[in-house]
Amino acid sequence: MQGNLNEIDICSILQLIELGQRTGQLWVEAHTSHQSHKLSRQETAKNRQIRENTRQSWFVFFLNGQIVYCQTGDSSLSRLDDYLRHYRVEQRPEFKQLASLTVTNSPEYAYIWVLLEQNIITPKIARTIIYGLVQETLFDLLSLHQGSFIFNLGTALVPQLTTLEIAPLVAKITKQVQEWKQLYPHIQSTEQLPVLADMAKLSVSLSEDTVKKLHKWADGKSSLRQLARYLNRDISTLAKTIYPYVQEGWLQLVYSDTYKFGKEKQNLEAKKYKGRIVCIEDTLVICETIESILKLQGYEAISITNPLQALSFVFQLQPDLILCDIAMPELDGYEICAMLRHSTVFRVIPIIMLTGKDGFIDRVRARMVGATDYLTKPFTDQELLMLVEQYLNLDYCTGV
Repeated sequence: MQGNLNEIDICSILQLIELGQRTGQLWVEAHTSHQSHKLSRQETAKNRQIRENTRQSWFVFFLNGQIVYCQTGDSSLSRLDDYLRHYRVEQRPEFKQLASLTVTNSPEYAYIWVLLEQNIITPKIARTIIYGLVQETLFDLLSLHQGSFIFNLGTALVPQLTTLEIAPLVAKITKQVQEWKQLYPHIQSTEQLPVLADMAKLSVSLSEDTVKKLHKWADGKSSLRQLARYLNRDISTLAKTIYPYVQEGWLQLVYSDTYKFGKEKQNLEAKKYKGRIVCIEDTLVICETIESILKLQGYEAISITNPLQALSFVFQLQPDLILCDIAMPELDGYEICAMLRHSTVFRVIPIIMLTGKDGFIDRVRARMVGATDYLTKPFTDQELLMLVEQYLNLDYCTGV
């Protein structure tokens, strides 16, 4: 079984595996960019290397329709080390033993068994860690809307320490994903790092104990995902806890220098995919968020907050793609889209509608006025970028 996530979603794939009581391995890869046949051979090789460096993938291992383990595609052991920090585990296996793990199907899983065999951790701790790693992997997968997957029947990981039922896990994590999205745009990514921004107000408004905890964890070195592991909390619960402080401006969420450098390098090396994007949206904070996400990727992003001025500005700016909110005063997104489609200049330009609604009628109406696609608020930076990259490529823009 294999295919694309725009044809079948992760939830449905997991349900099929559970109903069929399948044993094997599911591999999922996120789609981050599109390649054009018009690029030179040198440019194609360069862009392929960029995609390889930024590609995300996951493995999920099954036994009779239940989950045995989940592994990220990079085979890194850093996730486990974060959990071991929570349990204050200082002892580690010898280097030779760790080096031998890289040849196994799941280095993390093999690492857990080495820790068990050497009595560094107990079976109870191992099960808790496995449950946490499965939860965070499924959180990423259930947040994913574009990508590809392959499910291969085969033998299960051995030995099994635990197996987890799919249905209750999916129900629980789907709720977490929905709660996470409600925190956007103040909290955007699990890779953001919390940093103290206003100690004076924190000290006045919060207890001394709470301030000490924030001072310890919000050091600008640990991501939200890492903090969730250190504290043995799911990412949604952690995010909801700090959300009021971020909203007040007492805490700031930033990206690491490494992350920024990687994005900037990608921007410089992948100029063929960039273009001008206009966002028509009457909410300033959403405009600023969209601009920051797109500019970080090397796009030229321009916001228009007054819908009545949008048409004249759009004709002057000649964008390669338009993001347009639906619910706006005086002139809504449907009317703007319909007017633009009457012009030969904007007949084939991608127009993506932004809305807080997720109803069938809204999607149909958006299509009727000529919208290219539809993005429901709140959305993550990954969802926005994937949709932009889907339509803003050379083949699409040149009408090939």
